[in-house]
Amino acid sequence: MSQLSTNRLRWSLLALPVAGVLVLAGCSGSADSGGDSTDAPATDVGFSIMVAQANDADDYYAKMAAEYTDATGVEIEMIPYPSDAYNTQVTTQLQAGNAADMMVLAPGTGQAISVVTLAEAGFLEPLDDTSAAVIPEGTQSLYEVDGEIYGQPTALAPVGLIYNGAGGDEVGIDAYPETYDDMLQACSTARDGGKTFTVLAGGVPFNTGLFSMLISATRVYEADPDWNEQRAAGDVTFVGSAWEEVLNDVIEMKDAGCFQDGVEGGTFDTITQNVATGASLTAAVPGSAAISIGQGTGLDLTVQAFPPADGQQPFTLASANYAWAINSASDDAVKASAQAFLDWLAEPAQAQEFADLSGFVPITGATPDNVNAVYQPIGDLLQNGDFAGLPNATWPNPAVYDTLGTGVQALLTGQKTVNQVLEEMDAAWGE
Repeated sequence: MSQLSTNRLRWSLLALPVAGVLVLAGCSGSADSGGDSTDAPATDVGFSIMVAQANDADDYYAKMAAEYTDATGVEIEMIPYPSDAYNTQVTTQLQAGNAADMMVLAPGTGQAISVVTLAEAGFLEPLDDTSAAVIPEGTQSLYEVDGEIYGQPTALAPVGLIYNGAGGDEVGIDAYPETYDDMLQACSTARDGGKTFTVLAGGVPFNTGLFSMLISATRVYEADPDWNEQRAAGDVTFVGSAWEEVLNDVIEMKDAGCFQDGVEGGTFDTITQNVATGASLTAAVPGSAAISIGQGTGLDLTVQAFPPADGQQPFTLASANYAWAINSASDDAVKASAQAFLDWLAEPAQAQEFADLSGFVPITGATPDNVNAVYQPIGDLLQNGDFAGLPNATWPNPAVYDTLGTGVQALLTGQKTVNQVLEEMDAAWGE
């Protein structure tokens, strides 16, 4: 359980596309194109999909492909790569002209395999209106170039504090805290009972960055959902913004004993161990980790929003972190067949099935009734749209998030001040 959960945590924190299957082979145009017919291309031609696969349990992409083959007779070759090699394989094979016909990418511009980045380079095929229709409102810019859509999001991946309610009961915490002040009190109560309220991988910038972004949901984006657009326009900066409150909360939580002892050296293994043993009640991780850790330990875990401060409303993070895309270099018949597969995936029944298999949330139509039980506490937020995407998805470069993560590490060790970290984030924005 520990290794499986740790792999999944690393994946989501790195925002690497997760997927189901693929072999090291050039597979562009993996089937006959159907000749020079002027008719619309056939949609029954086989094609290939390259994906990243952290472990054998990450087979939900393959399962959906197999179901499509059973329903239509269209053969789909799935080609898996180890997660640490996937980015390089995608970019190298696209540049060489021998990539698979389809691939799973990251929305936005933050990575080498981001949809917008690769579309602007001419590697991706524009998708149809059905693909465009499943994009969550307000996030079109993560998939669009010059009015065309180049990626179809797979599912919503909520991020929150996974919570062990039974462990809270053991130390006298009857319910998850409704406010930030309630949470600080819960930190004291947990300490008195021999536990800590939160475990943080303080030695891993990806987790300190994720934790900070989770706090920012209520502190920044609940009141100002277009803060990133304002920052891009130069109307605001990290310095002097609500991000100060975010980082001050981190310091206050450390001083209040909310984190485990030695938080500065915490790792992903620290998270999985403390959650699995009940030593800590919460952790900032992808919501799907609540499912995998719960299955491995028997714990009844839920996903909760970071508690709002006075005058703020509950808000959380949920992003479509992964997106299907089609290789522009594939034959026309192959591309048409791949688009038909995407249209099938966009149907509500398949969207629900993919969410159930993957541990995520349907890309559209999420309600408290159709999400996995671990997401019940944030079901209303998801249904009502009271969530923001991962903030770093639209930051201009990876350096901003790296600076946030390492900056929070320095806050935990006392080596930097809040203002210093925010100044460095503003500087990184311009790199």
